[in-house]
Amino acid sequence: MRFDILTIFPEIIQAYINTGVIGRALNLKQNLNIQIHNIRDYTKDAHHKVDDAPFGGGAGMILQIEPIYEALKSIISESPDTKKHIILTKAGANIFNQDKAIALGESFEHIIFICGRYEGIDARVEQYLCDEALSIGQYVLTGGELPALVMLDAIARHIPEVLGNQKSLTQESWTNTDKKEYPQYSRPAIFKPRNPNLVKSDLPSEWTVPDILLSGNHKAIQDWQEKNKK
Repeated sequence: MRFDILTIFPEIIQAYINTGVIGRALNLKQNLNIQIHNIRDYTKDAHHKVDDAPFGGGAGMILQIEPIYEALKSIISESPDTKKHIILTKAGANIFNQDKAIALGESFEHIIFICGRYEGIDARVEQYLCDEALSIGQYVLTGGELPALVMLDAIARHIPEVLGNQKSLTQESWTNTDKKEYPQYSRPAIFKPRNPNLVKSDLPSEWTVPDILLSGNHKAIQDWQEKNKK
């Protein structure tokens, strides 16, 4: 699957996709292709200016339509036949969720994100150049790079071979209909902190793993996991 991200701060995107699960998948070329585009590279302005004051007045500057159009034209000309979906990251838009992540991953082979900045973006971008606008929550960020990365990460996890173990997906919160997970523990089975009350008071001196998880009784463990989902 291919992702293209249009931004004026490509270093933000680059730093994230070079690490973790996404970085591993890219290094191994596992069904994932991410291209980052600096919107400034597509402006005709000699100083690489991509923003201007809004008509009719208002606070701040907004991103202009022309360099975004030129960037999209270049991307589309490279892969004209892919099944594309163009998303504008926008505060106040419909909120992205797990169902949306799965649907986007299943429905398209090429997703393009346009990251807003400053006080906004020329409204014609959403009107003429996007399939939809999406938000990641009911709050305002300084730019669209974080929302684009959140959505990319959530979608990419469902691409075959991107995760080391695809079975992990079936046990995640928001994938199961009950949206609950059971608690998980790892070594050591008994942890003796030097200061058990470091964060909370009146805690035991030994922090132990539930005995049932150490029993080797798989049926009993499954029952315990189901009972302790929260």
